[in-house]
Amino acid sequence: MNGGTRDTKQSLPADKGAEVTLAFEDNRLASLVFGHYDQNIARIERRLNVSANANGNHVVIKGAPEAVTRAQKVFEILYERVKQGQSASPGDVDGIIEEGVLQGSLFPKETEAKSFGFDHISTRKRGLVRARNQAQDYYLRVMKKCEMVFAAGPAGTGKTWLAVGHAVSLLEQGIVDKLVLSRPAVEAGERLGFLPGDMKDKVDPYLRPIYDALHDFMDGRFLERGMQTGMIEVAPLAFMRGRTLTNAAILLDEAQNATSMQMKMFLTRLGEGSRMIITGDPTQTDLPPGQRSGLSEAIQLLGGLEGIGHVVFKDSDVVRHDLVRRIVGAYEAAARKANSQSS
Repeated sequence: MNGGTRDTKQSLPADKGAEVTLAFEDNRLASLVFGHYDQNIARIERRLNVSANANGNHVVIKGAPEAVTRAQKVFEILYERVKQGQSASPGDVDGIIEEGVLQGSLFPKETEAKSFGFDHISTRKRGLVRARNQAQDYYLRVMKKCEMVFAAGPAGTGKTWLAVGHAVSLLEQGIVDKLVLSRPAVEAGERLGFLPGDMKDKVDPYLRPIYDALHDFMDGRFLERGMQTGMIEVAPLAFMRGRTLTNAAILLDEAQNATSMQMKMFLTRLGEGSRMIITGDPTQTDLPPGQRSGLSEAIQLLGGLEGIGHVVFKDSDVVRHDLVRRIVGAYEAAARKANSQSS
């Protein structure tokens, strides 16, 4: 076996399926593979319909022969990940399984176990970050190919987080000189006057998700220095007016809350050598009733233009907690039912 594991296969009657025992050489790494309170084991059991029980650095997998083989490969790839200092979360389990599905069989050949099919980004702090499903894989590839990318879909699909990671990687590679990250600060009118403090105090709470993503991909000292020097700018959408942004990675998050005029203003900020990513969920707009989202309009008007990419995420692409996926799915189902009844 590769990756510091060995297995003992036990033949069982056909009606009882197969059984494999895996032994990992490093107990500490094995505990990372199994996850906190064995959450990765539970995830593999649910996704692949097997039974898996850990004891020390051993795990016994039981189930249908094909499912047992698949689960075995998941554990082996997870072990390789943690050996290389990468994460092994339940989301990573999902990503490994999705990668195999994309390749036509659940997993690559054993000799290719260290090679993953999905695209990735790499930053100094996070190292290698791979897509966890086909939608994310396509998203990363489109961001690398197109100067302007629209990403639409529900919360929890990684739209903003991956966009920030991609922008940071462009900065670290020297492809761009600056990051400009923006959001509509509040509801469409951006009414900030009633909030206490100076302008930064007023808008920071609305931009917090972007700050959080930046901290995920950049060391705190470099982030602080970049913001002090203006190399990294986080600002509300209203602050973009009248500017031309050259050699910059520009992100507009929560774009469903931008009006048509604001969206046109933002899109025309694109200058030479810049990349622009626009993310949002058209079904979650905070605009007044009857006012069309600038995101929906822009996707419709610009979707066929050369150099512009369009990625659509669905509720099945949610990569957060399983419960979040089910919540999003329930709301999507209710919306479809309401639309069918109204028509």
